[in-house]
Amino acid sequence: MGLHPPRRAQFARWGCPIQWLAAFVIAVVSSASAACSKPPENYAEKIAGQRAEKDEFLRRSDDIIRPADRDKFLPLSYFPIDESYAVPAQLQPSEQRVVMKVPTSTGKLRDMERVGVLQFTLKGQPLKLSALVDAGSTKIERLSVLFSDLTSGTETYQAGRYMDLDPTASGIYIVDFNGAYHPYCYYNPEYDCPYPPAENRLHLPVRAGEKLRAADMTVPR
Repeated sequence: MGLHPPRRAQFARWGCPIQWLAAFVIAVVSSASAACSKPPENYAEKIAGQRAEKDEFLRRSDDIIRPADRDKFLPLSYFPIDESYAVPAQLQPSEQRVVMKVPTSTGKLRDMERVGVLQFTLKGQPLKLSALVDAGSTKIERLSVLFSDLTSGTETYQAGRYMDLDPTASGIYIVDFNGAYHPYCYYNPEYDCPYPPAENRLHLPVRAGEKLRAADMTVPR
């Protein structure tokens, strides 16, 4: 599989079912004085920690990045962390899950299904991204968001990037492009990675998340 293993969502607070919200508000109010004594979670430190963990995981893996290529790719390259690229989104479920034939990096076709469309606003622009799952999935454990943008092929991998989202009961998500990552076929051509569907081509540059190493970039640096 070219897709990465399931990962936890970056922002669990937007994944709470609606019926939890009243209890959540009461709990927040009742514990406000105690909460003020605790330092707030630092978003940048959290993302940096996740990236360090991924570097360590890839360094220890024997098959994702070949041992001879580790020093070439690791540590992975990223755009600066920018919290403005983490935005709330509403999933509009598909009325019918239709099988899509998605081309892959090895010239195959993979059967995937669109389960809904994420609607959000980024940099003042209303945008949409289809959320996919492997065809035939009866229990949805994660939503795969495969996308490309105006950095694809110059600053990021030409075949696009991925994001993973844990399903929520409310349909409210955080789309966090700081967590966007290159598929494994960028590091190792033996991996079979599905390409983003045409509907997931964003017509703006998304300078957040993983980017090409300097030697592979084709824009002035």
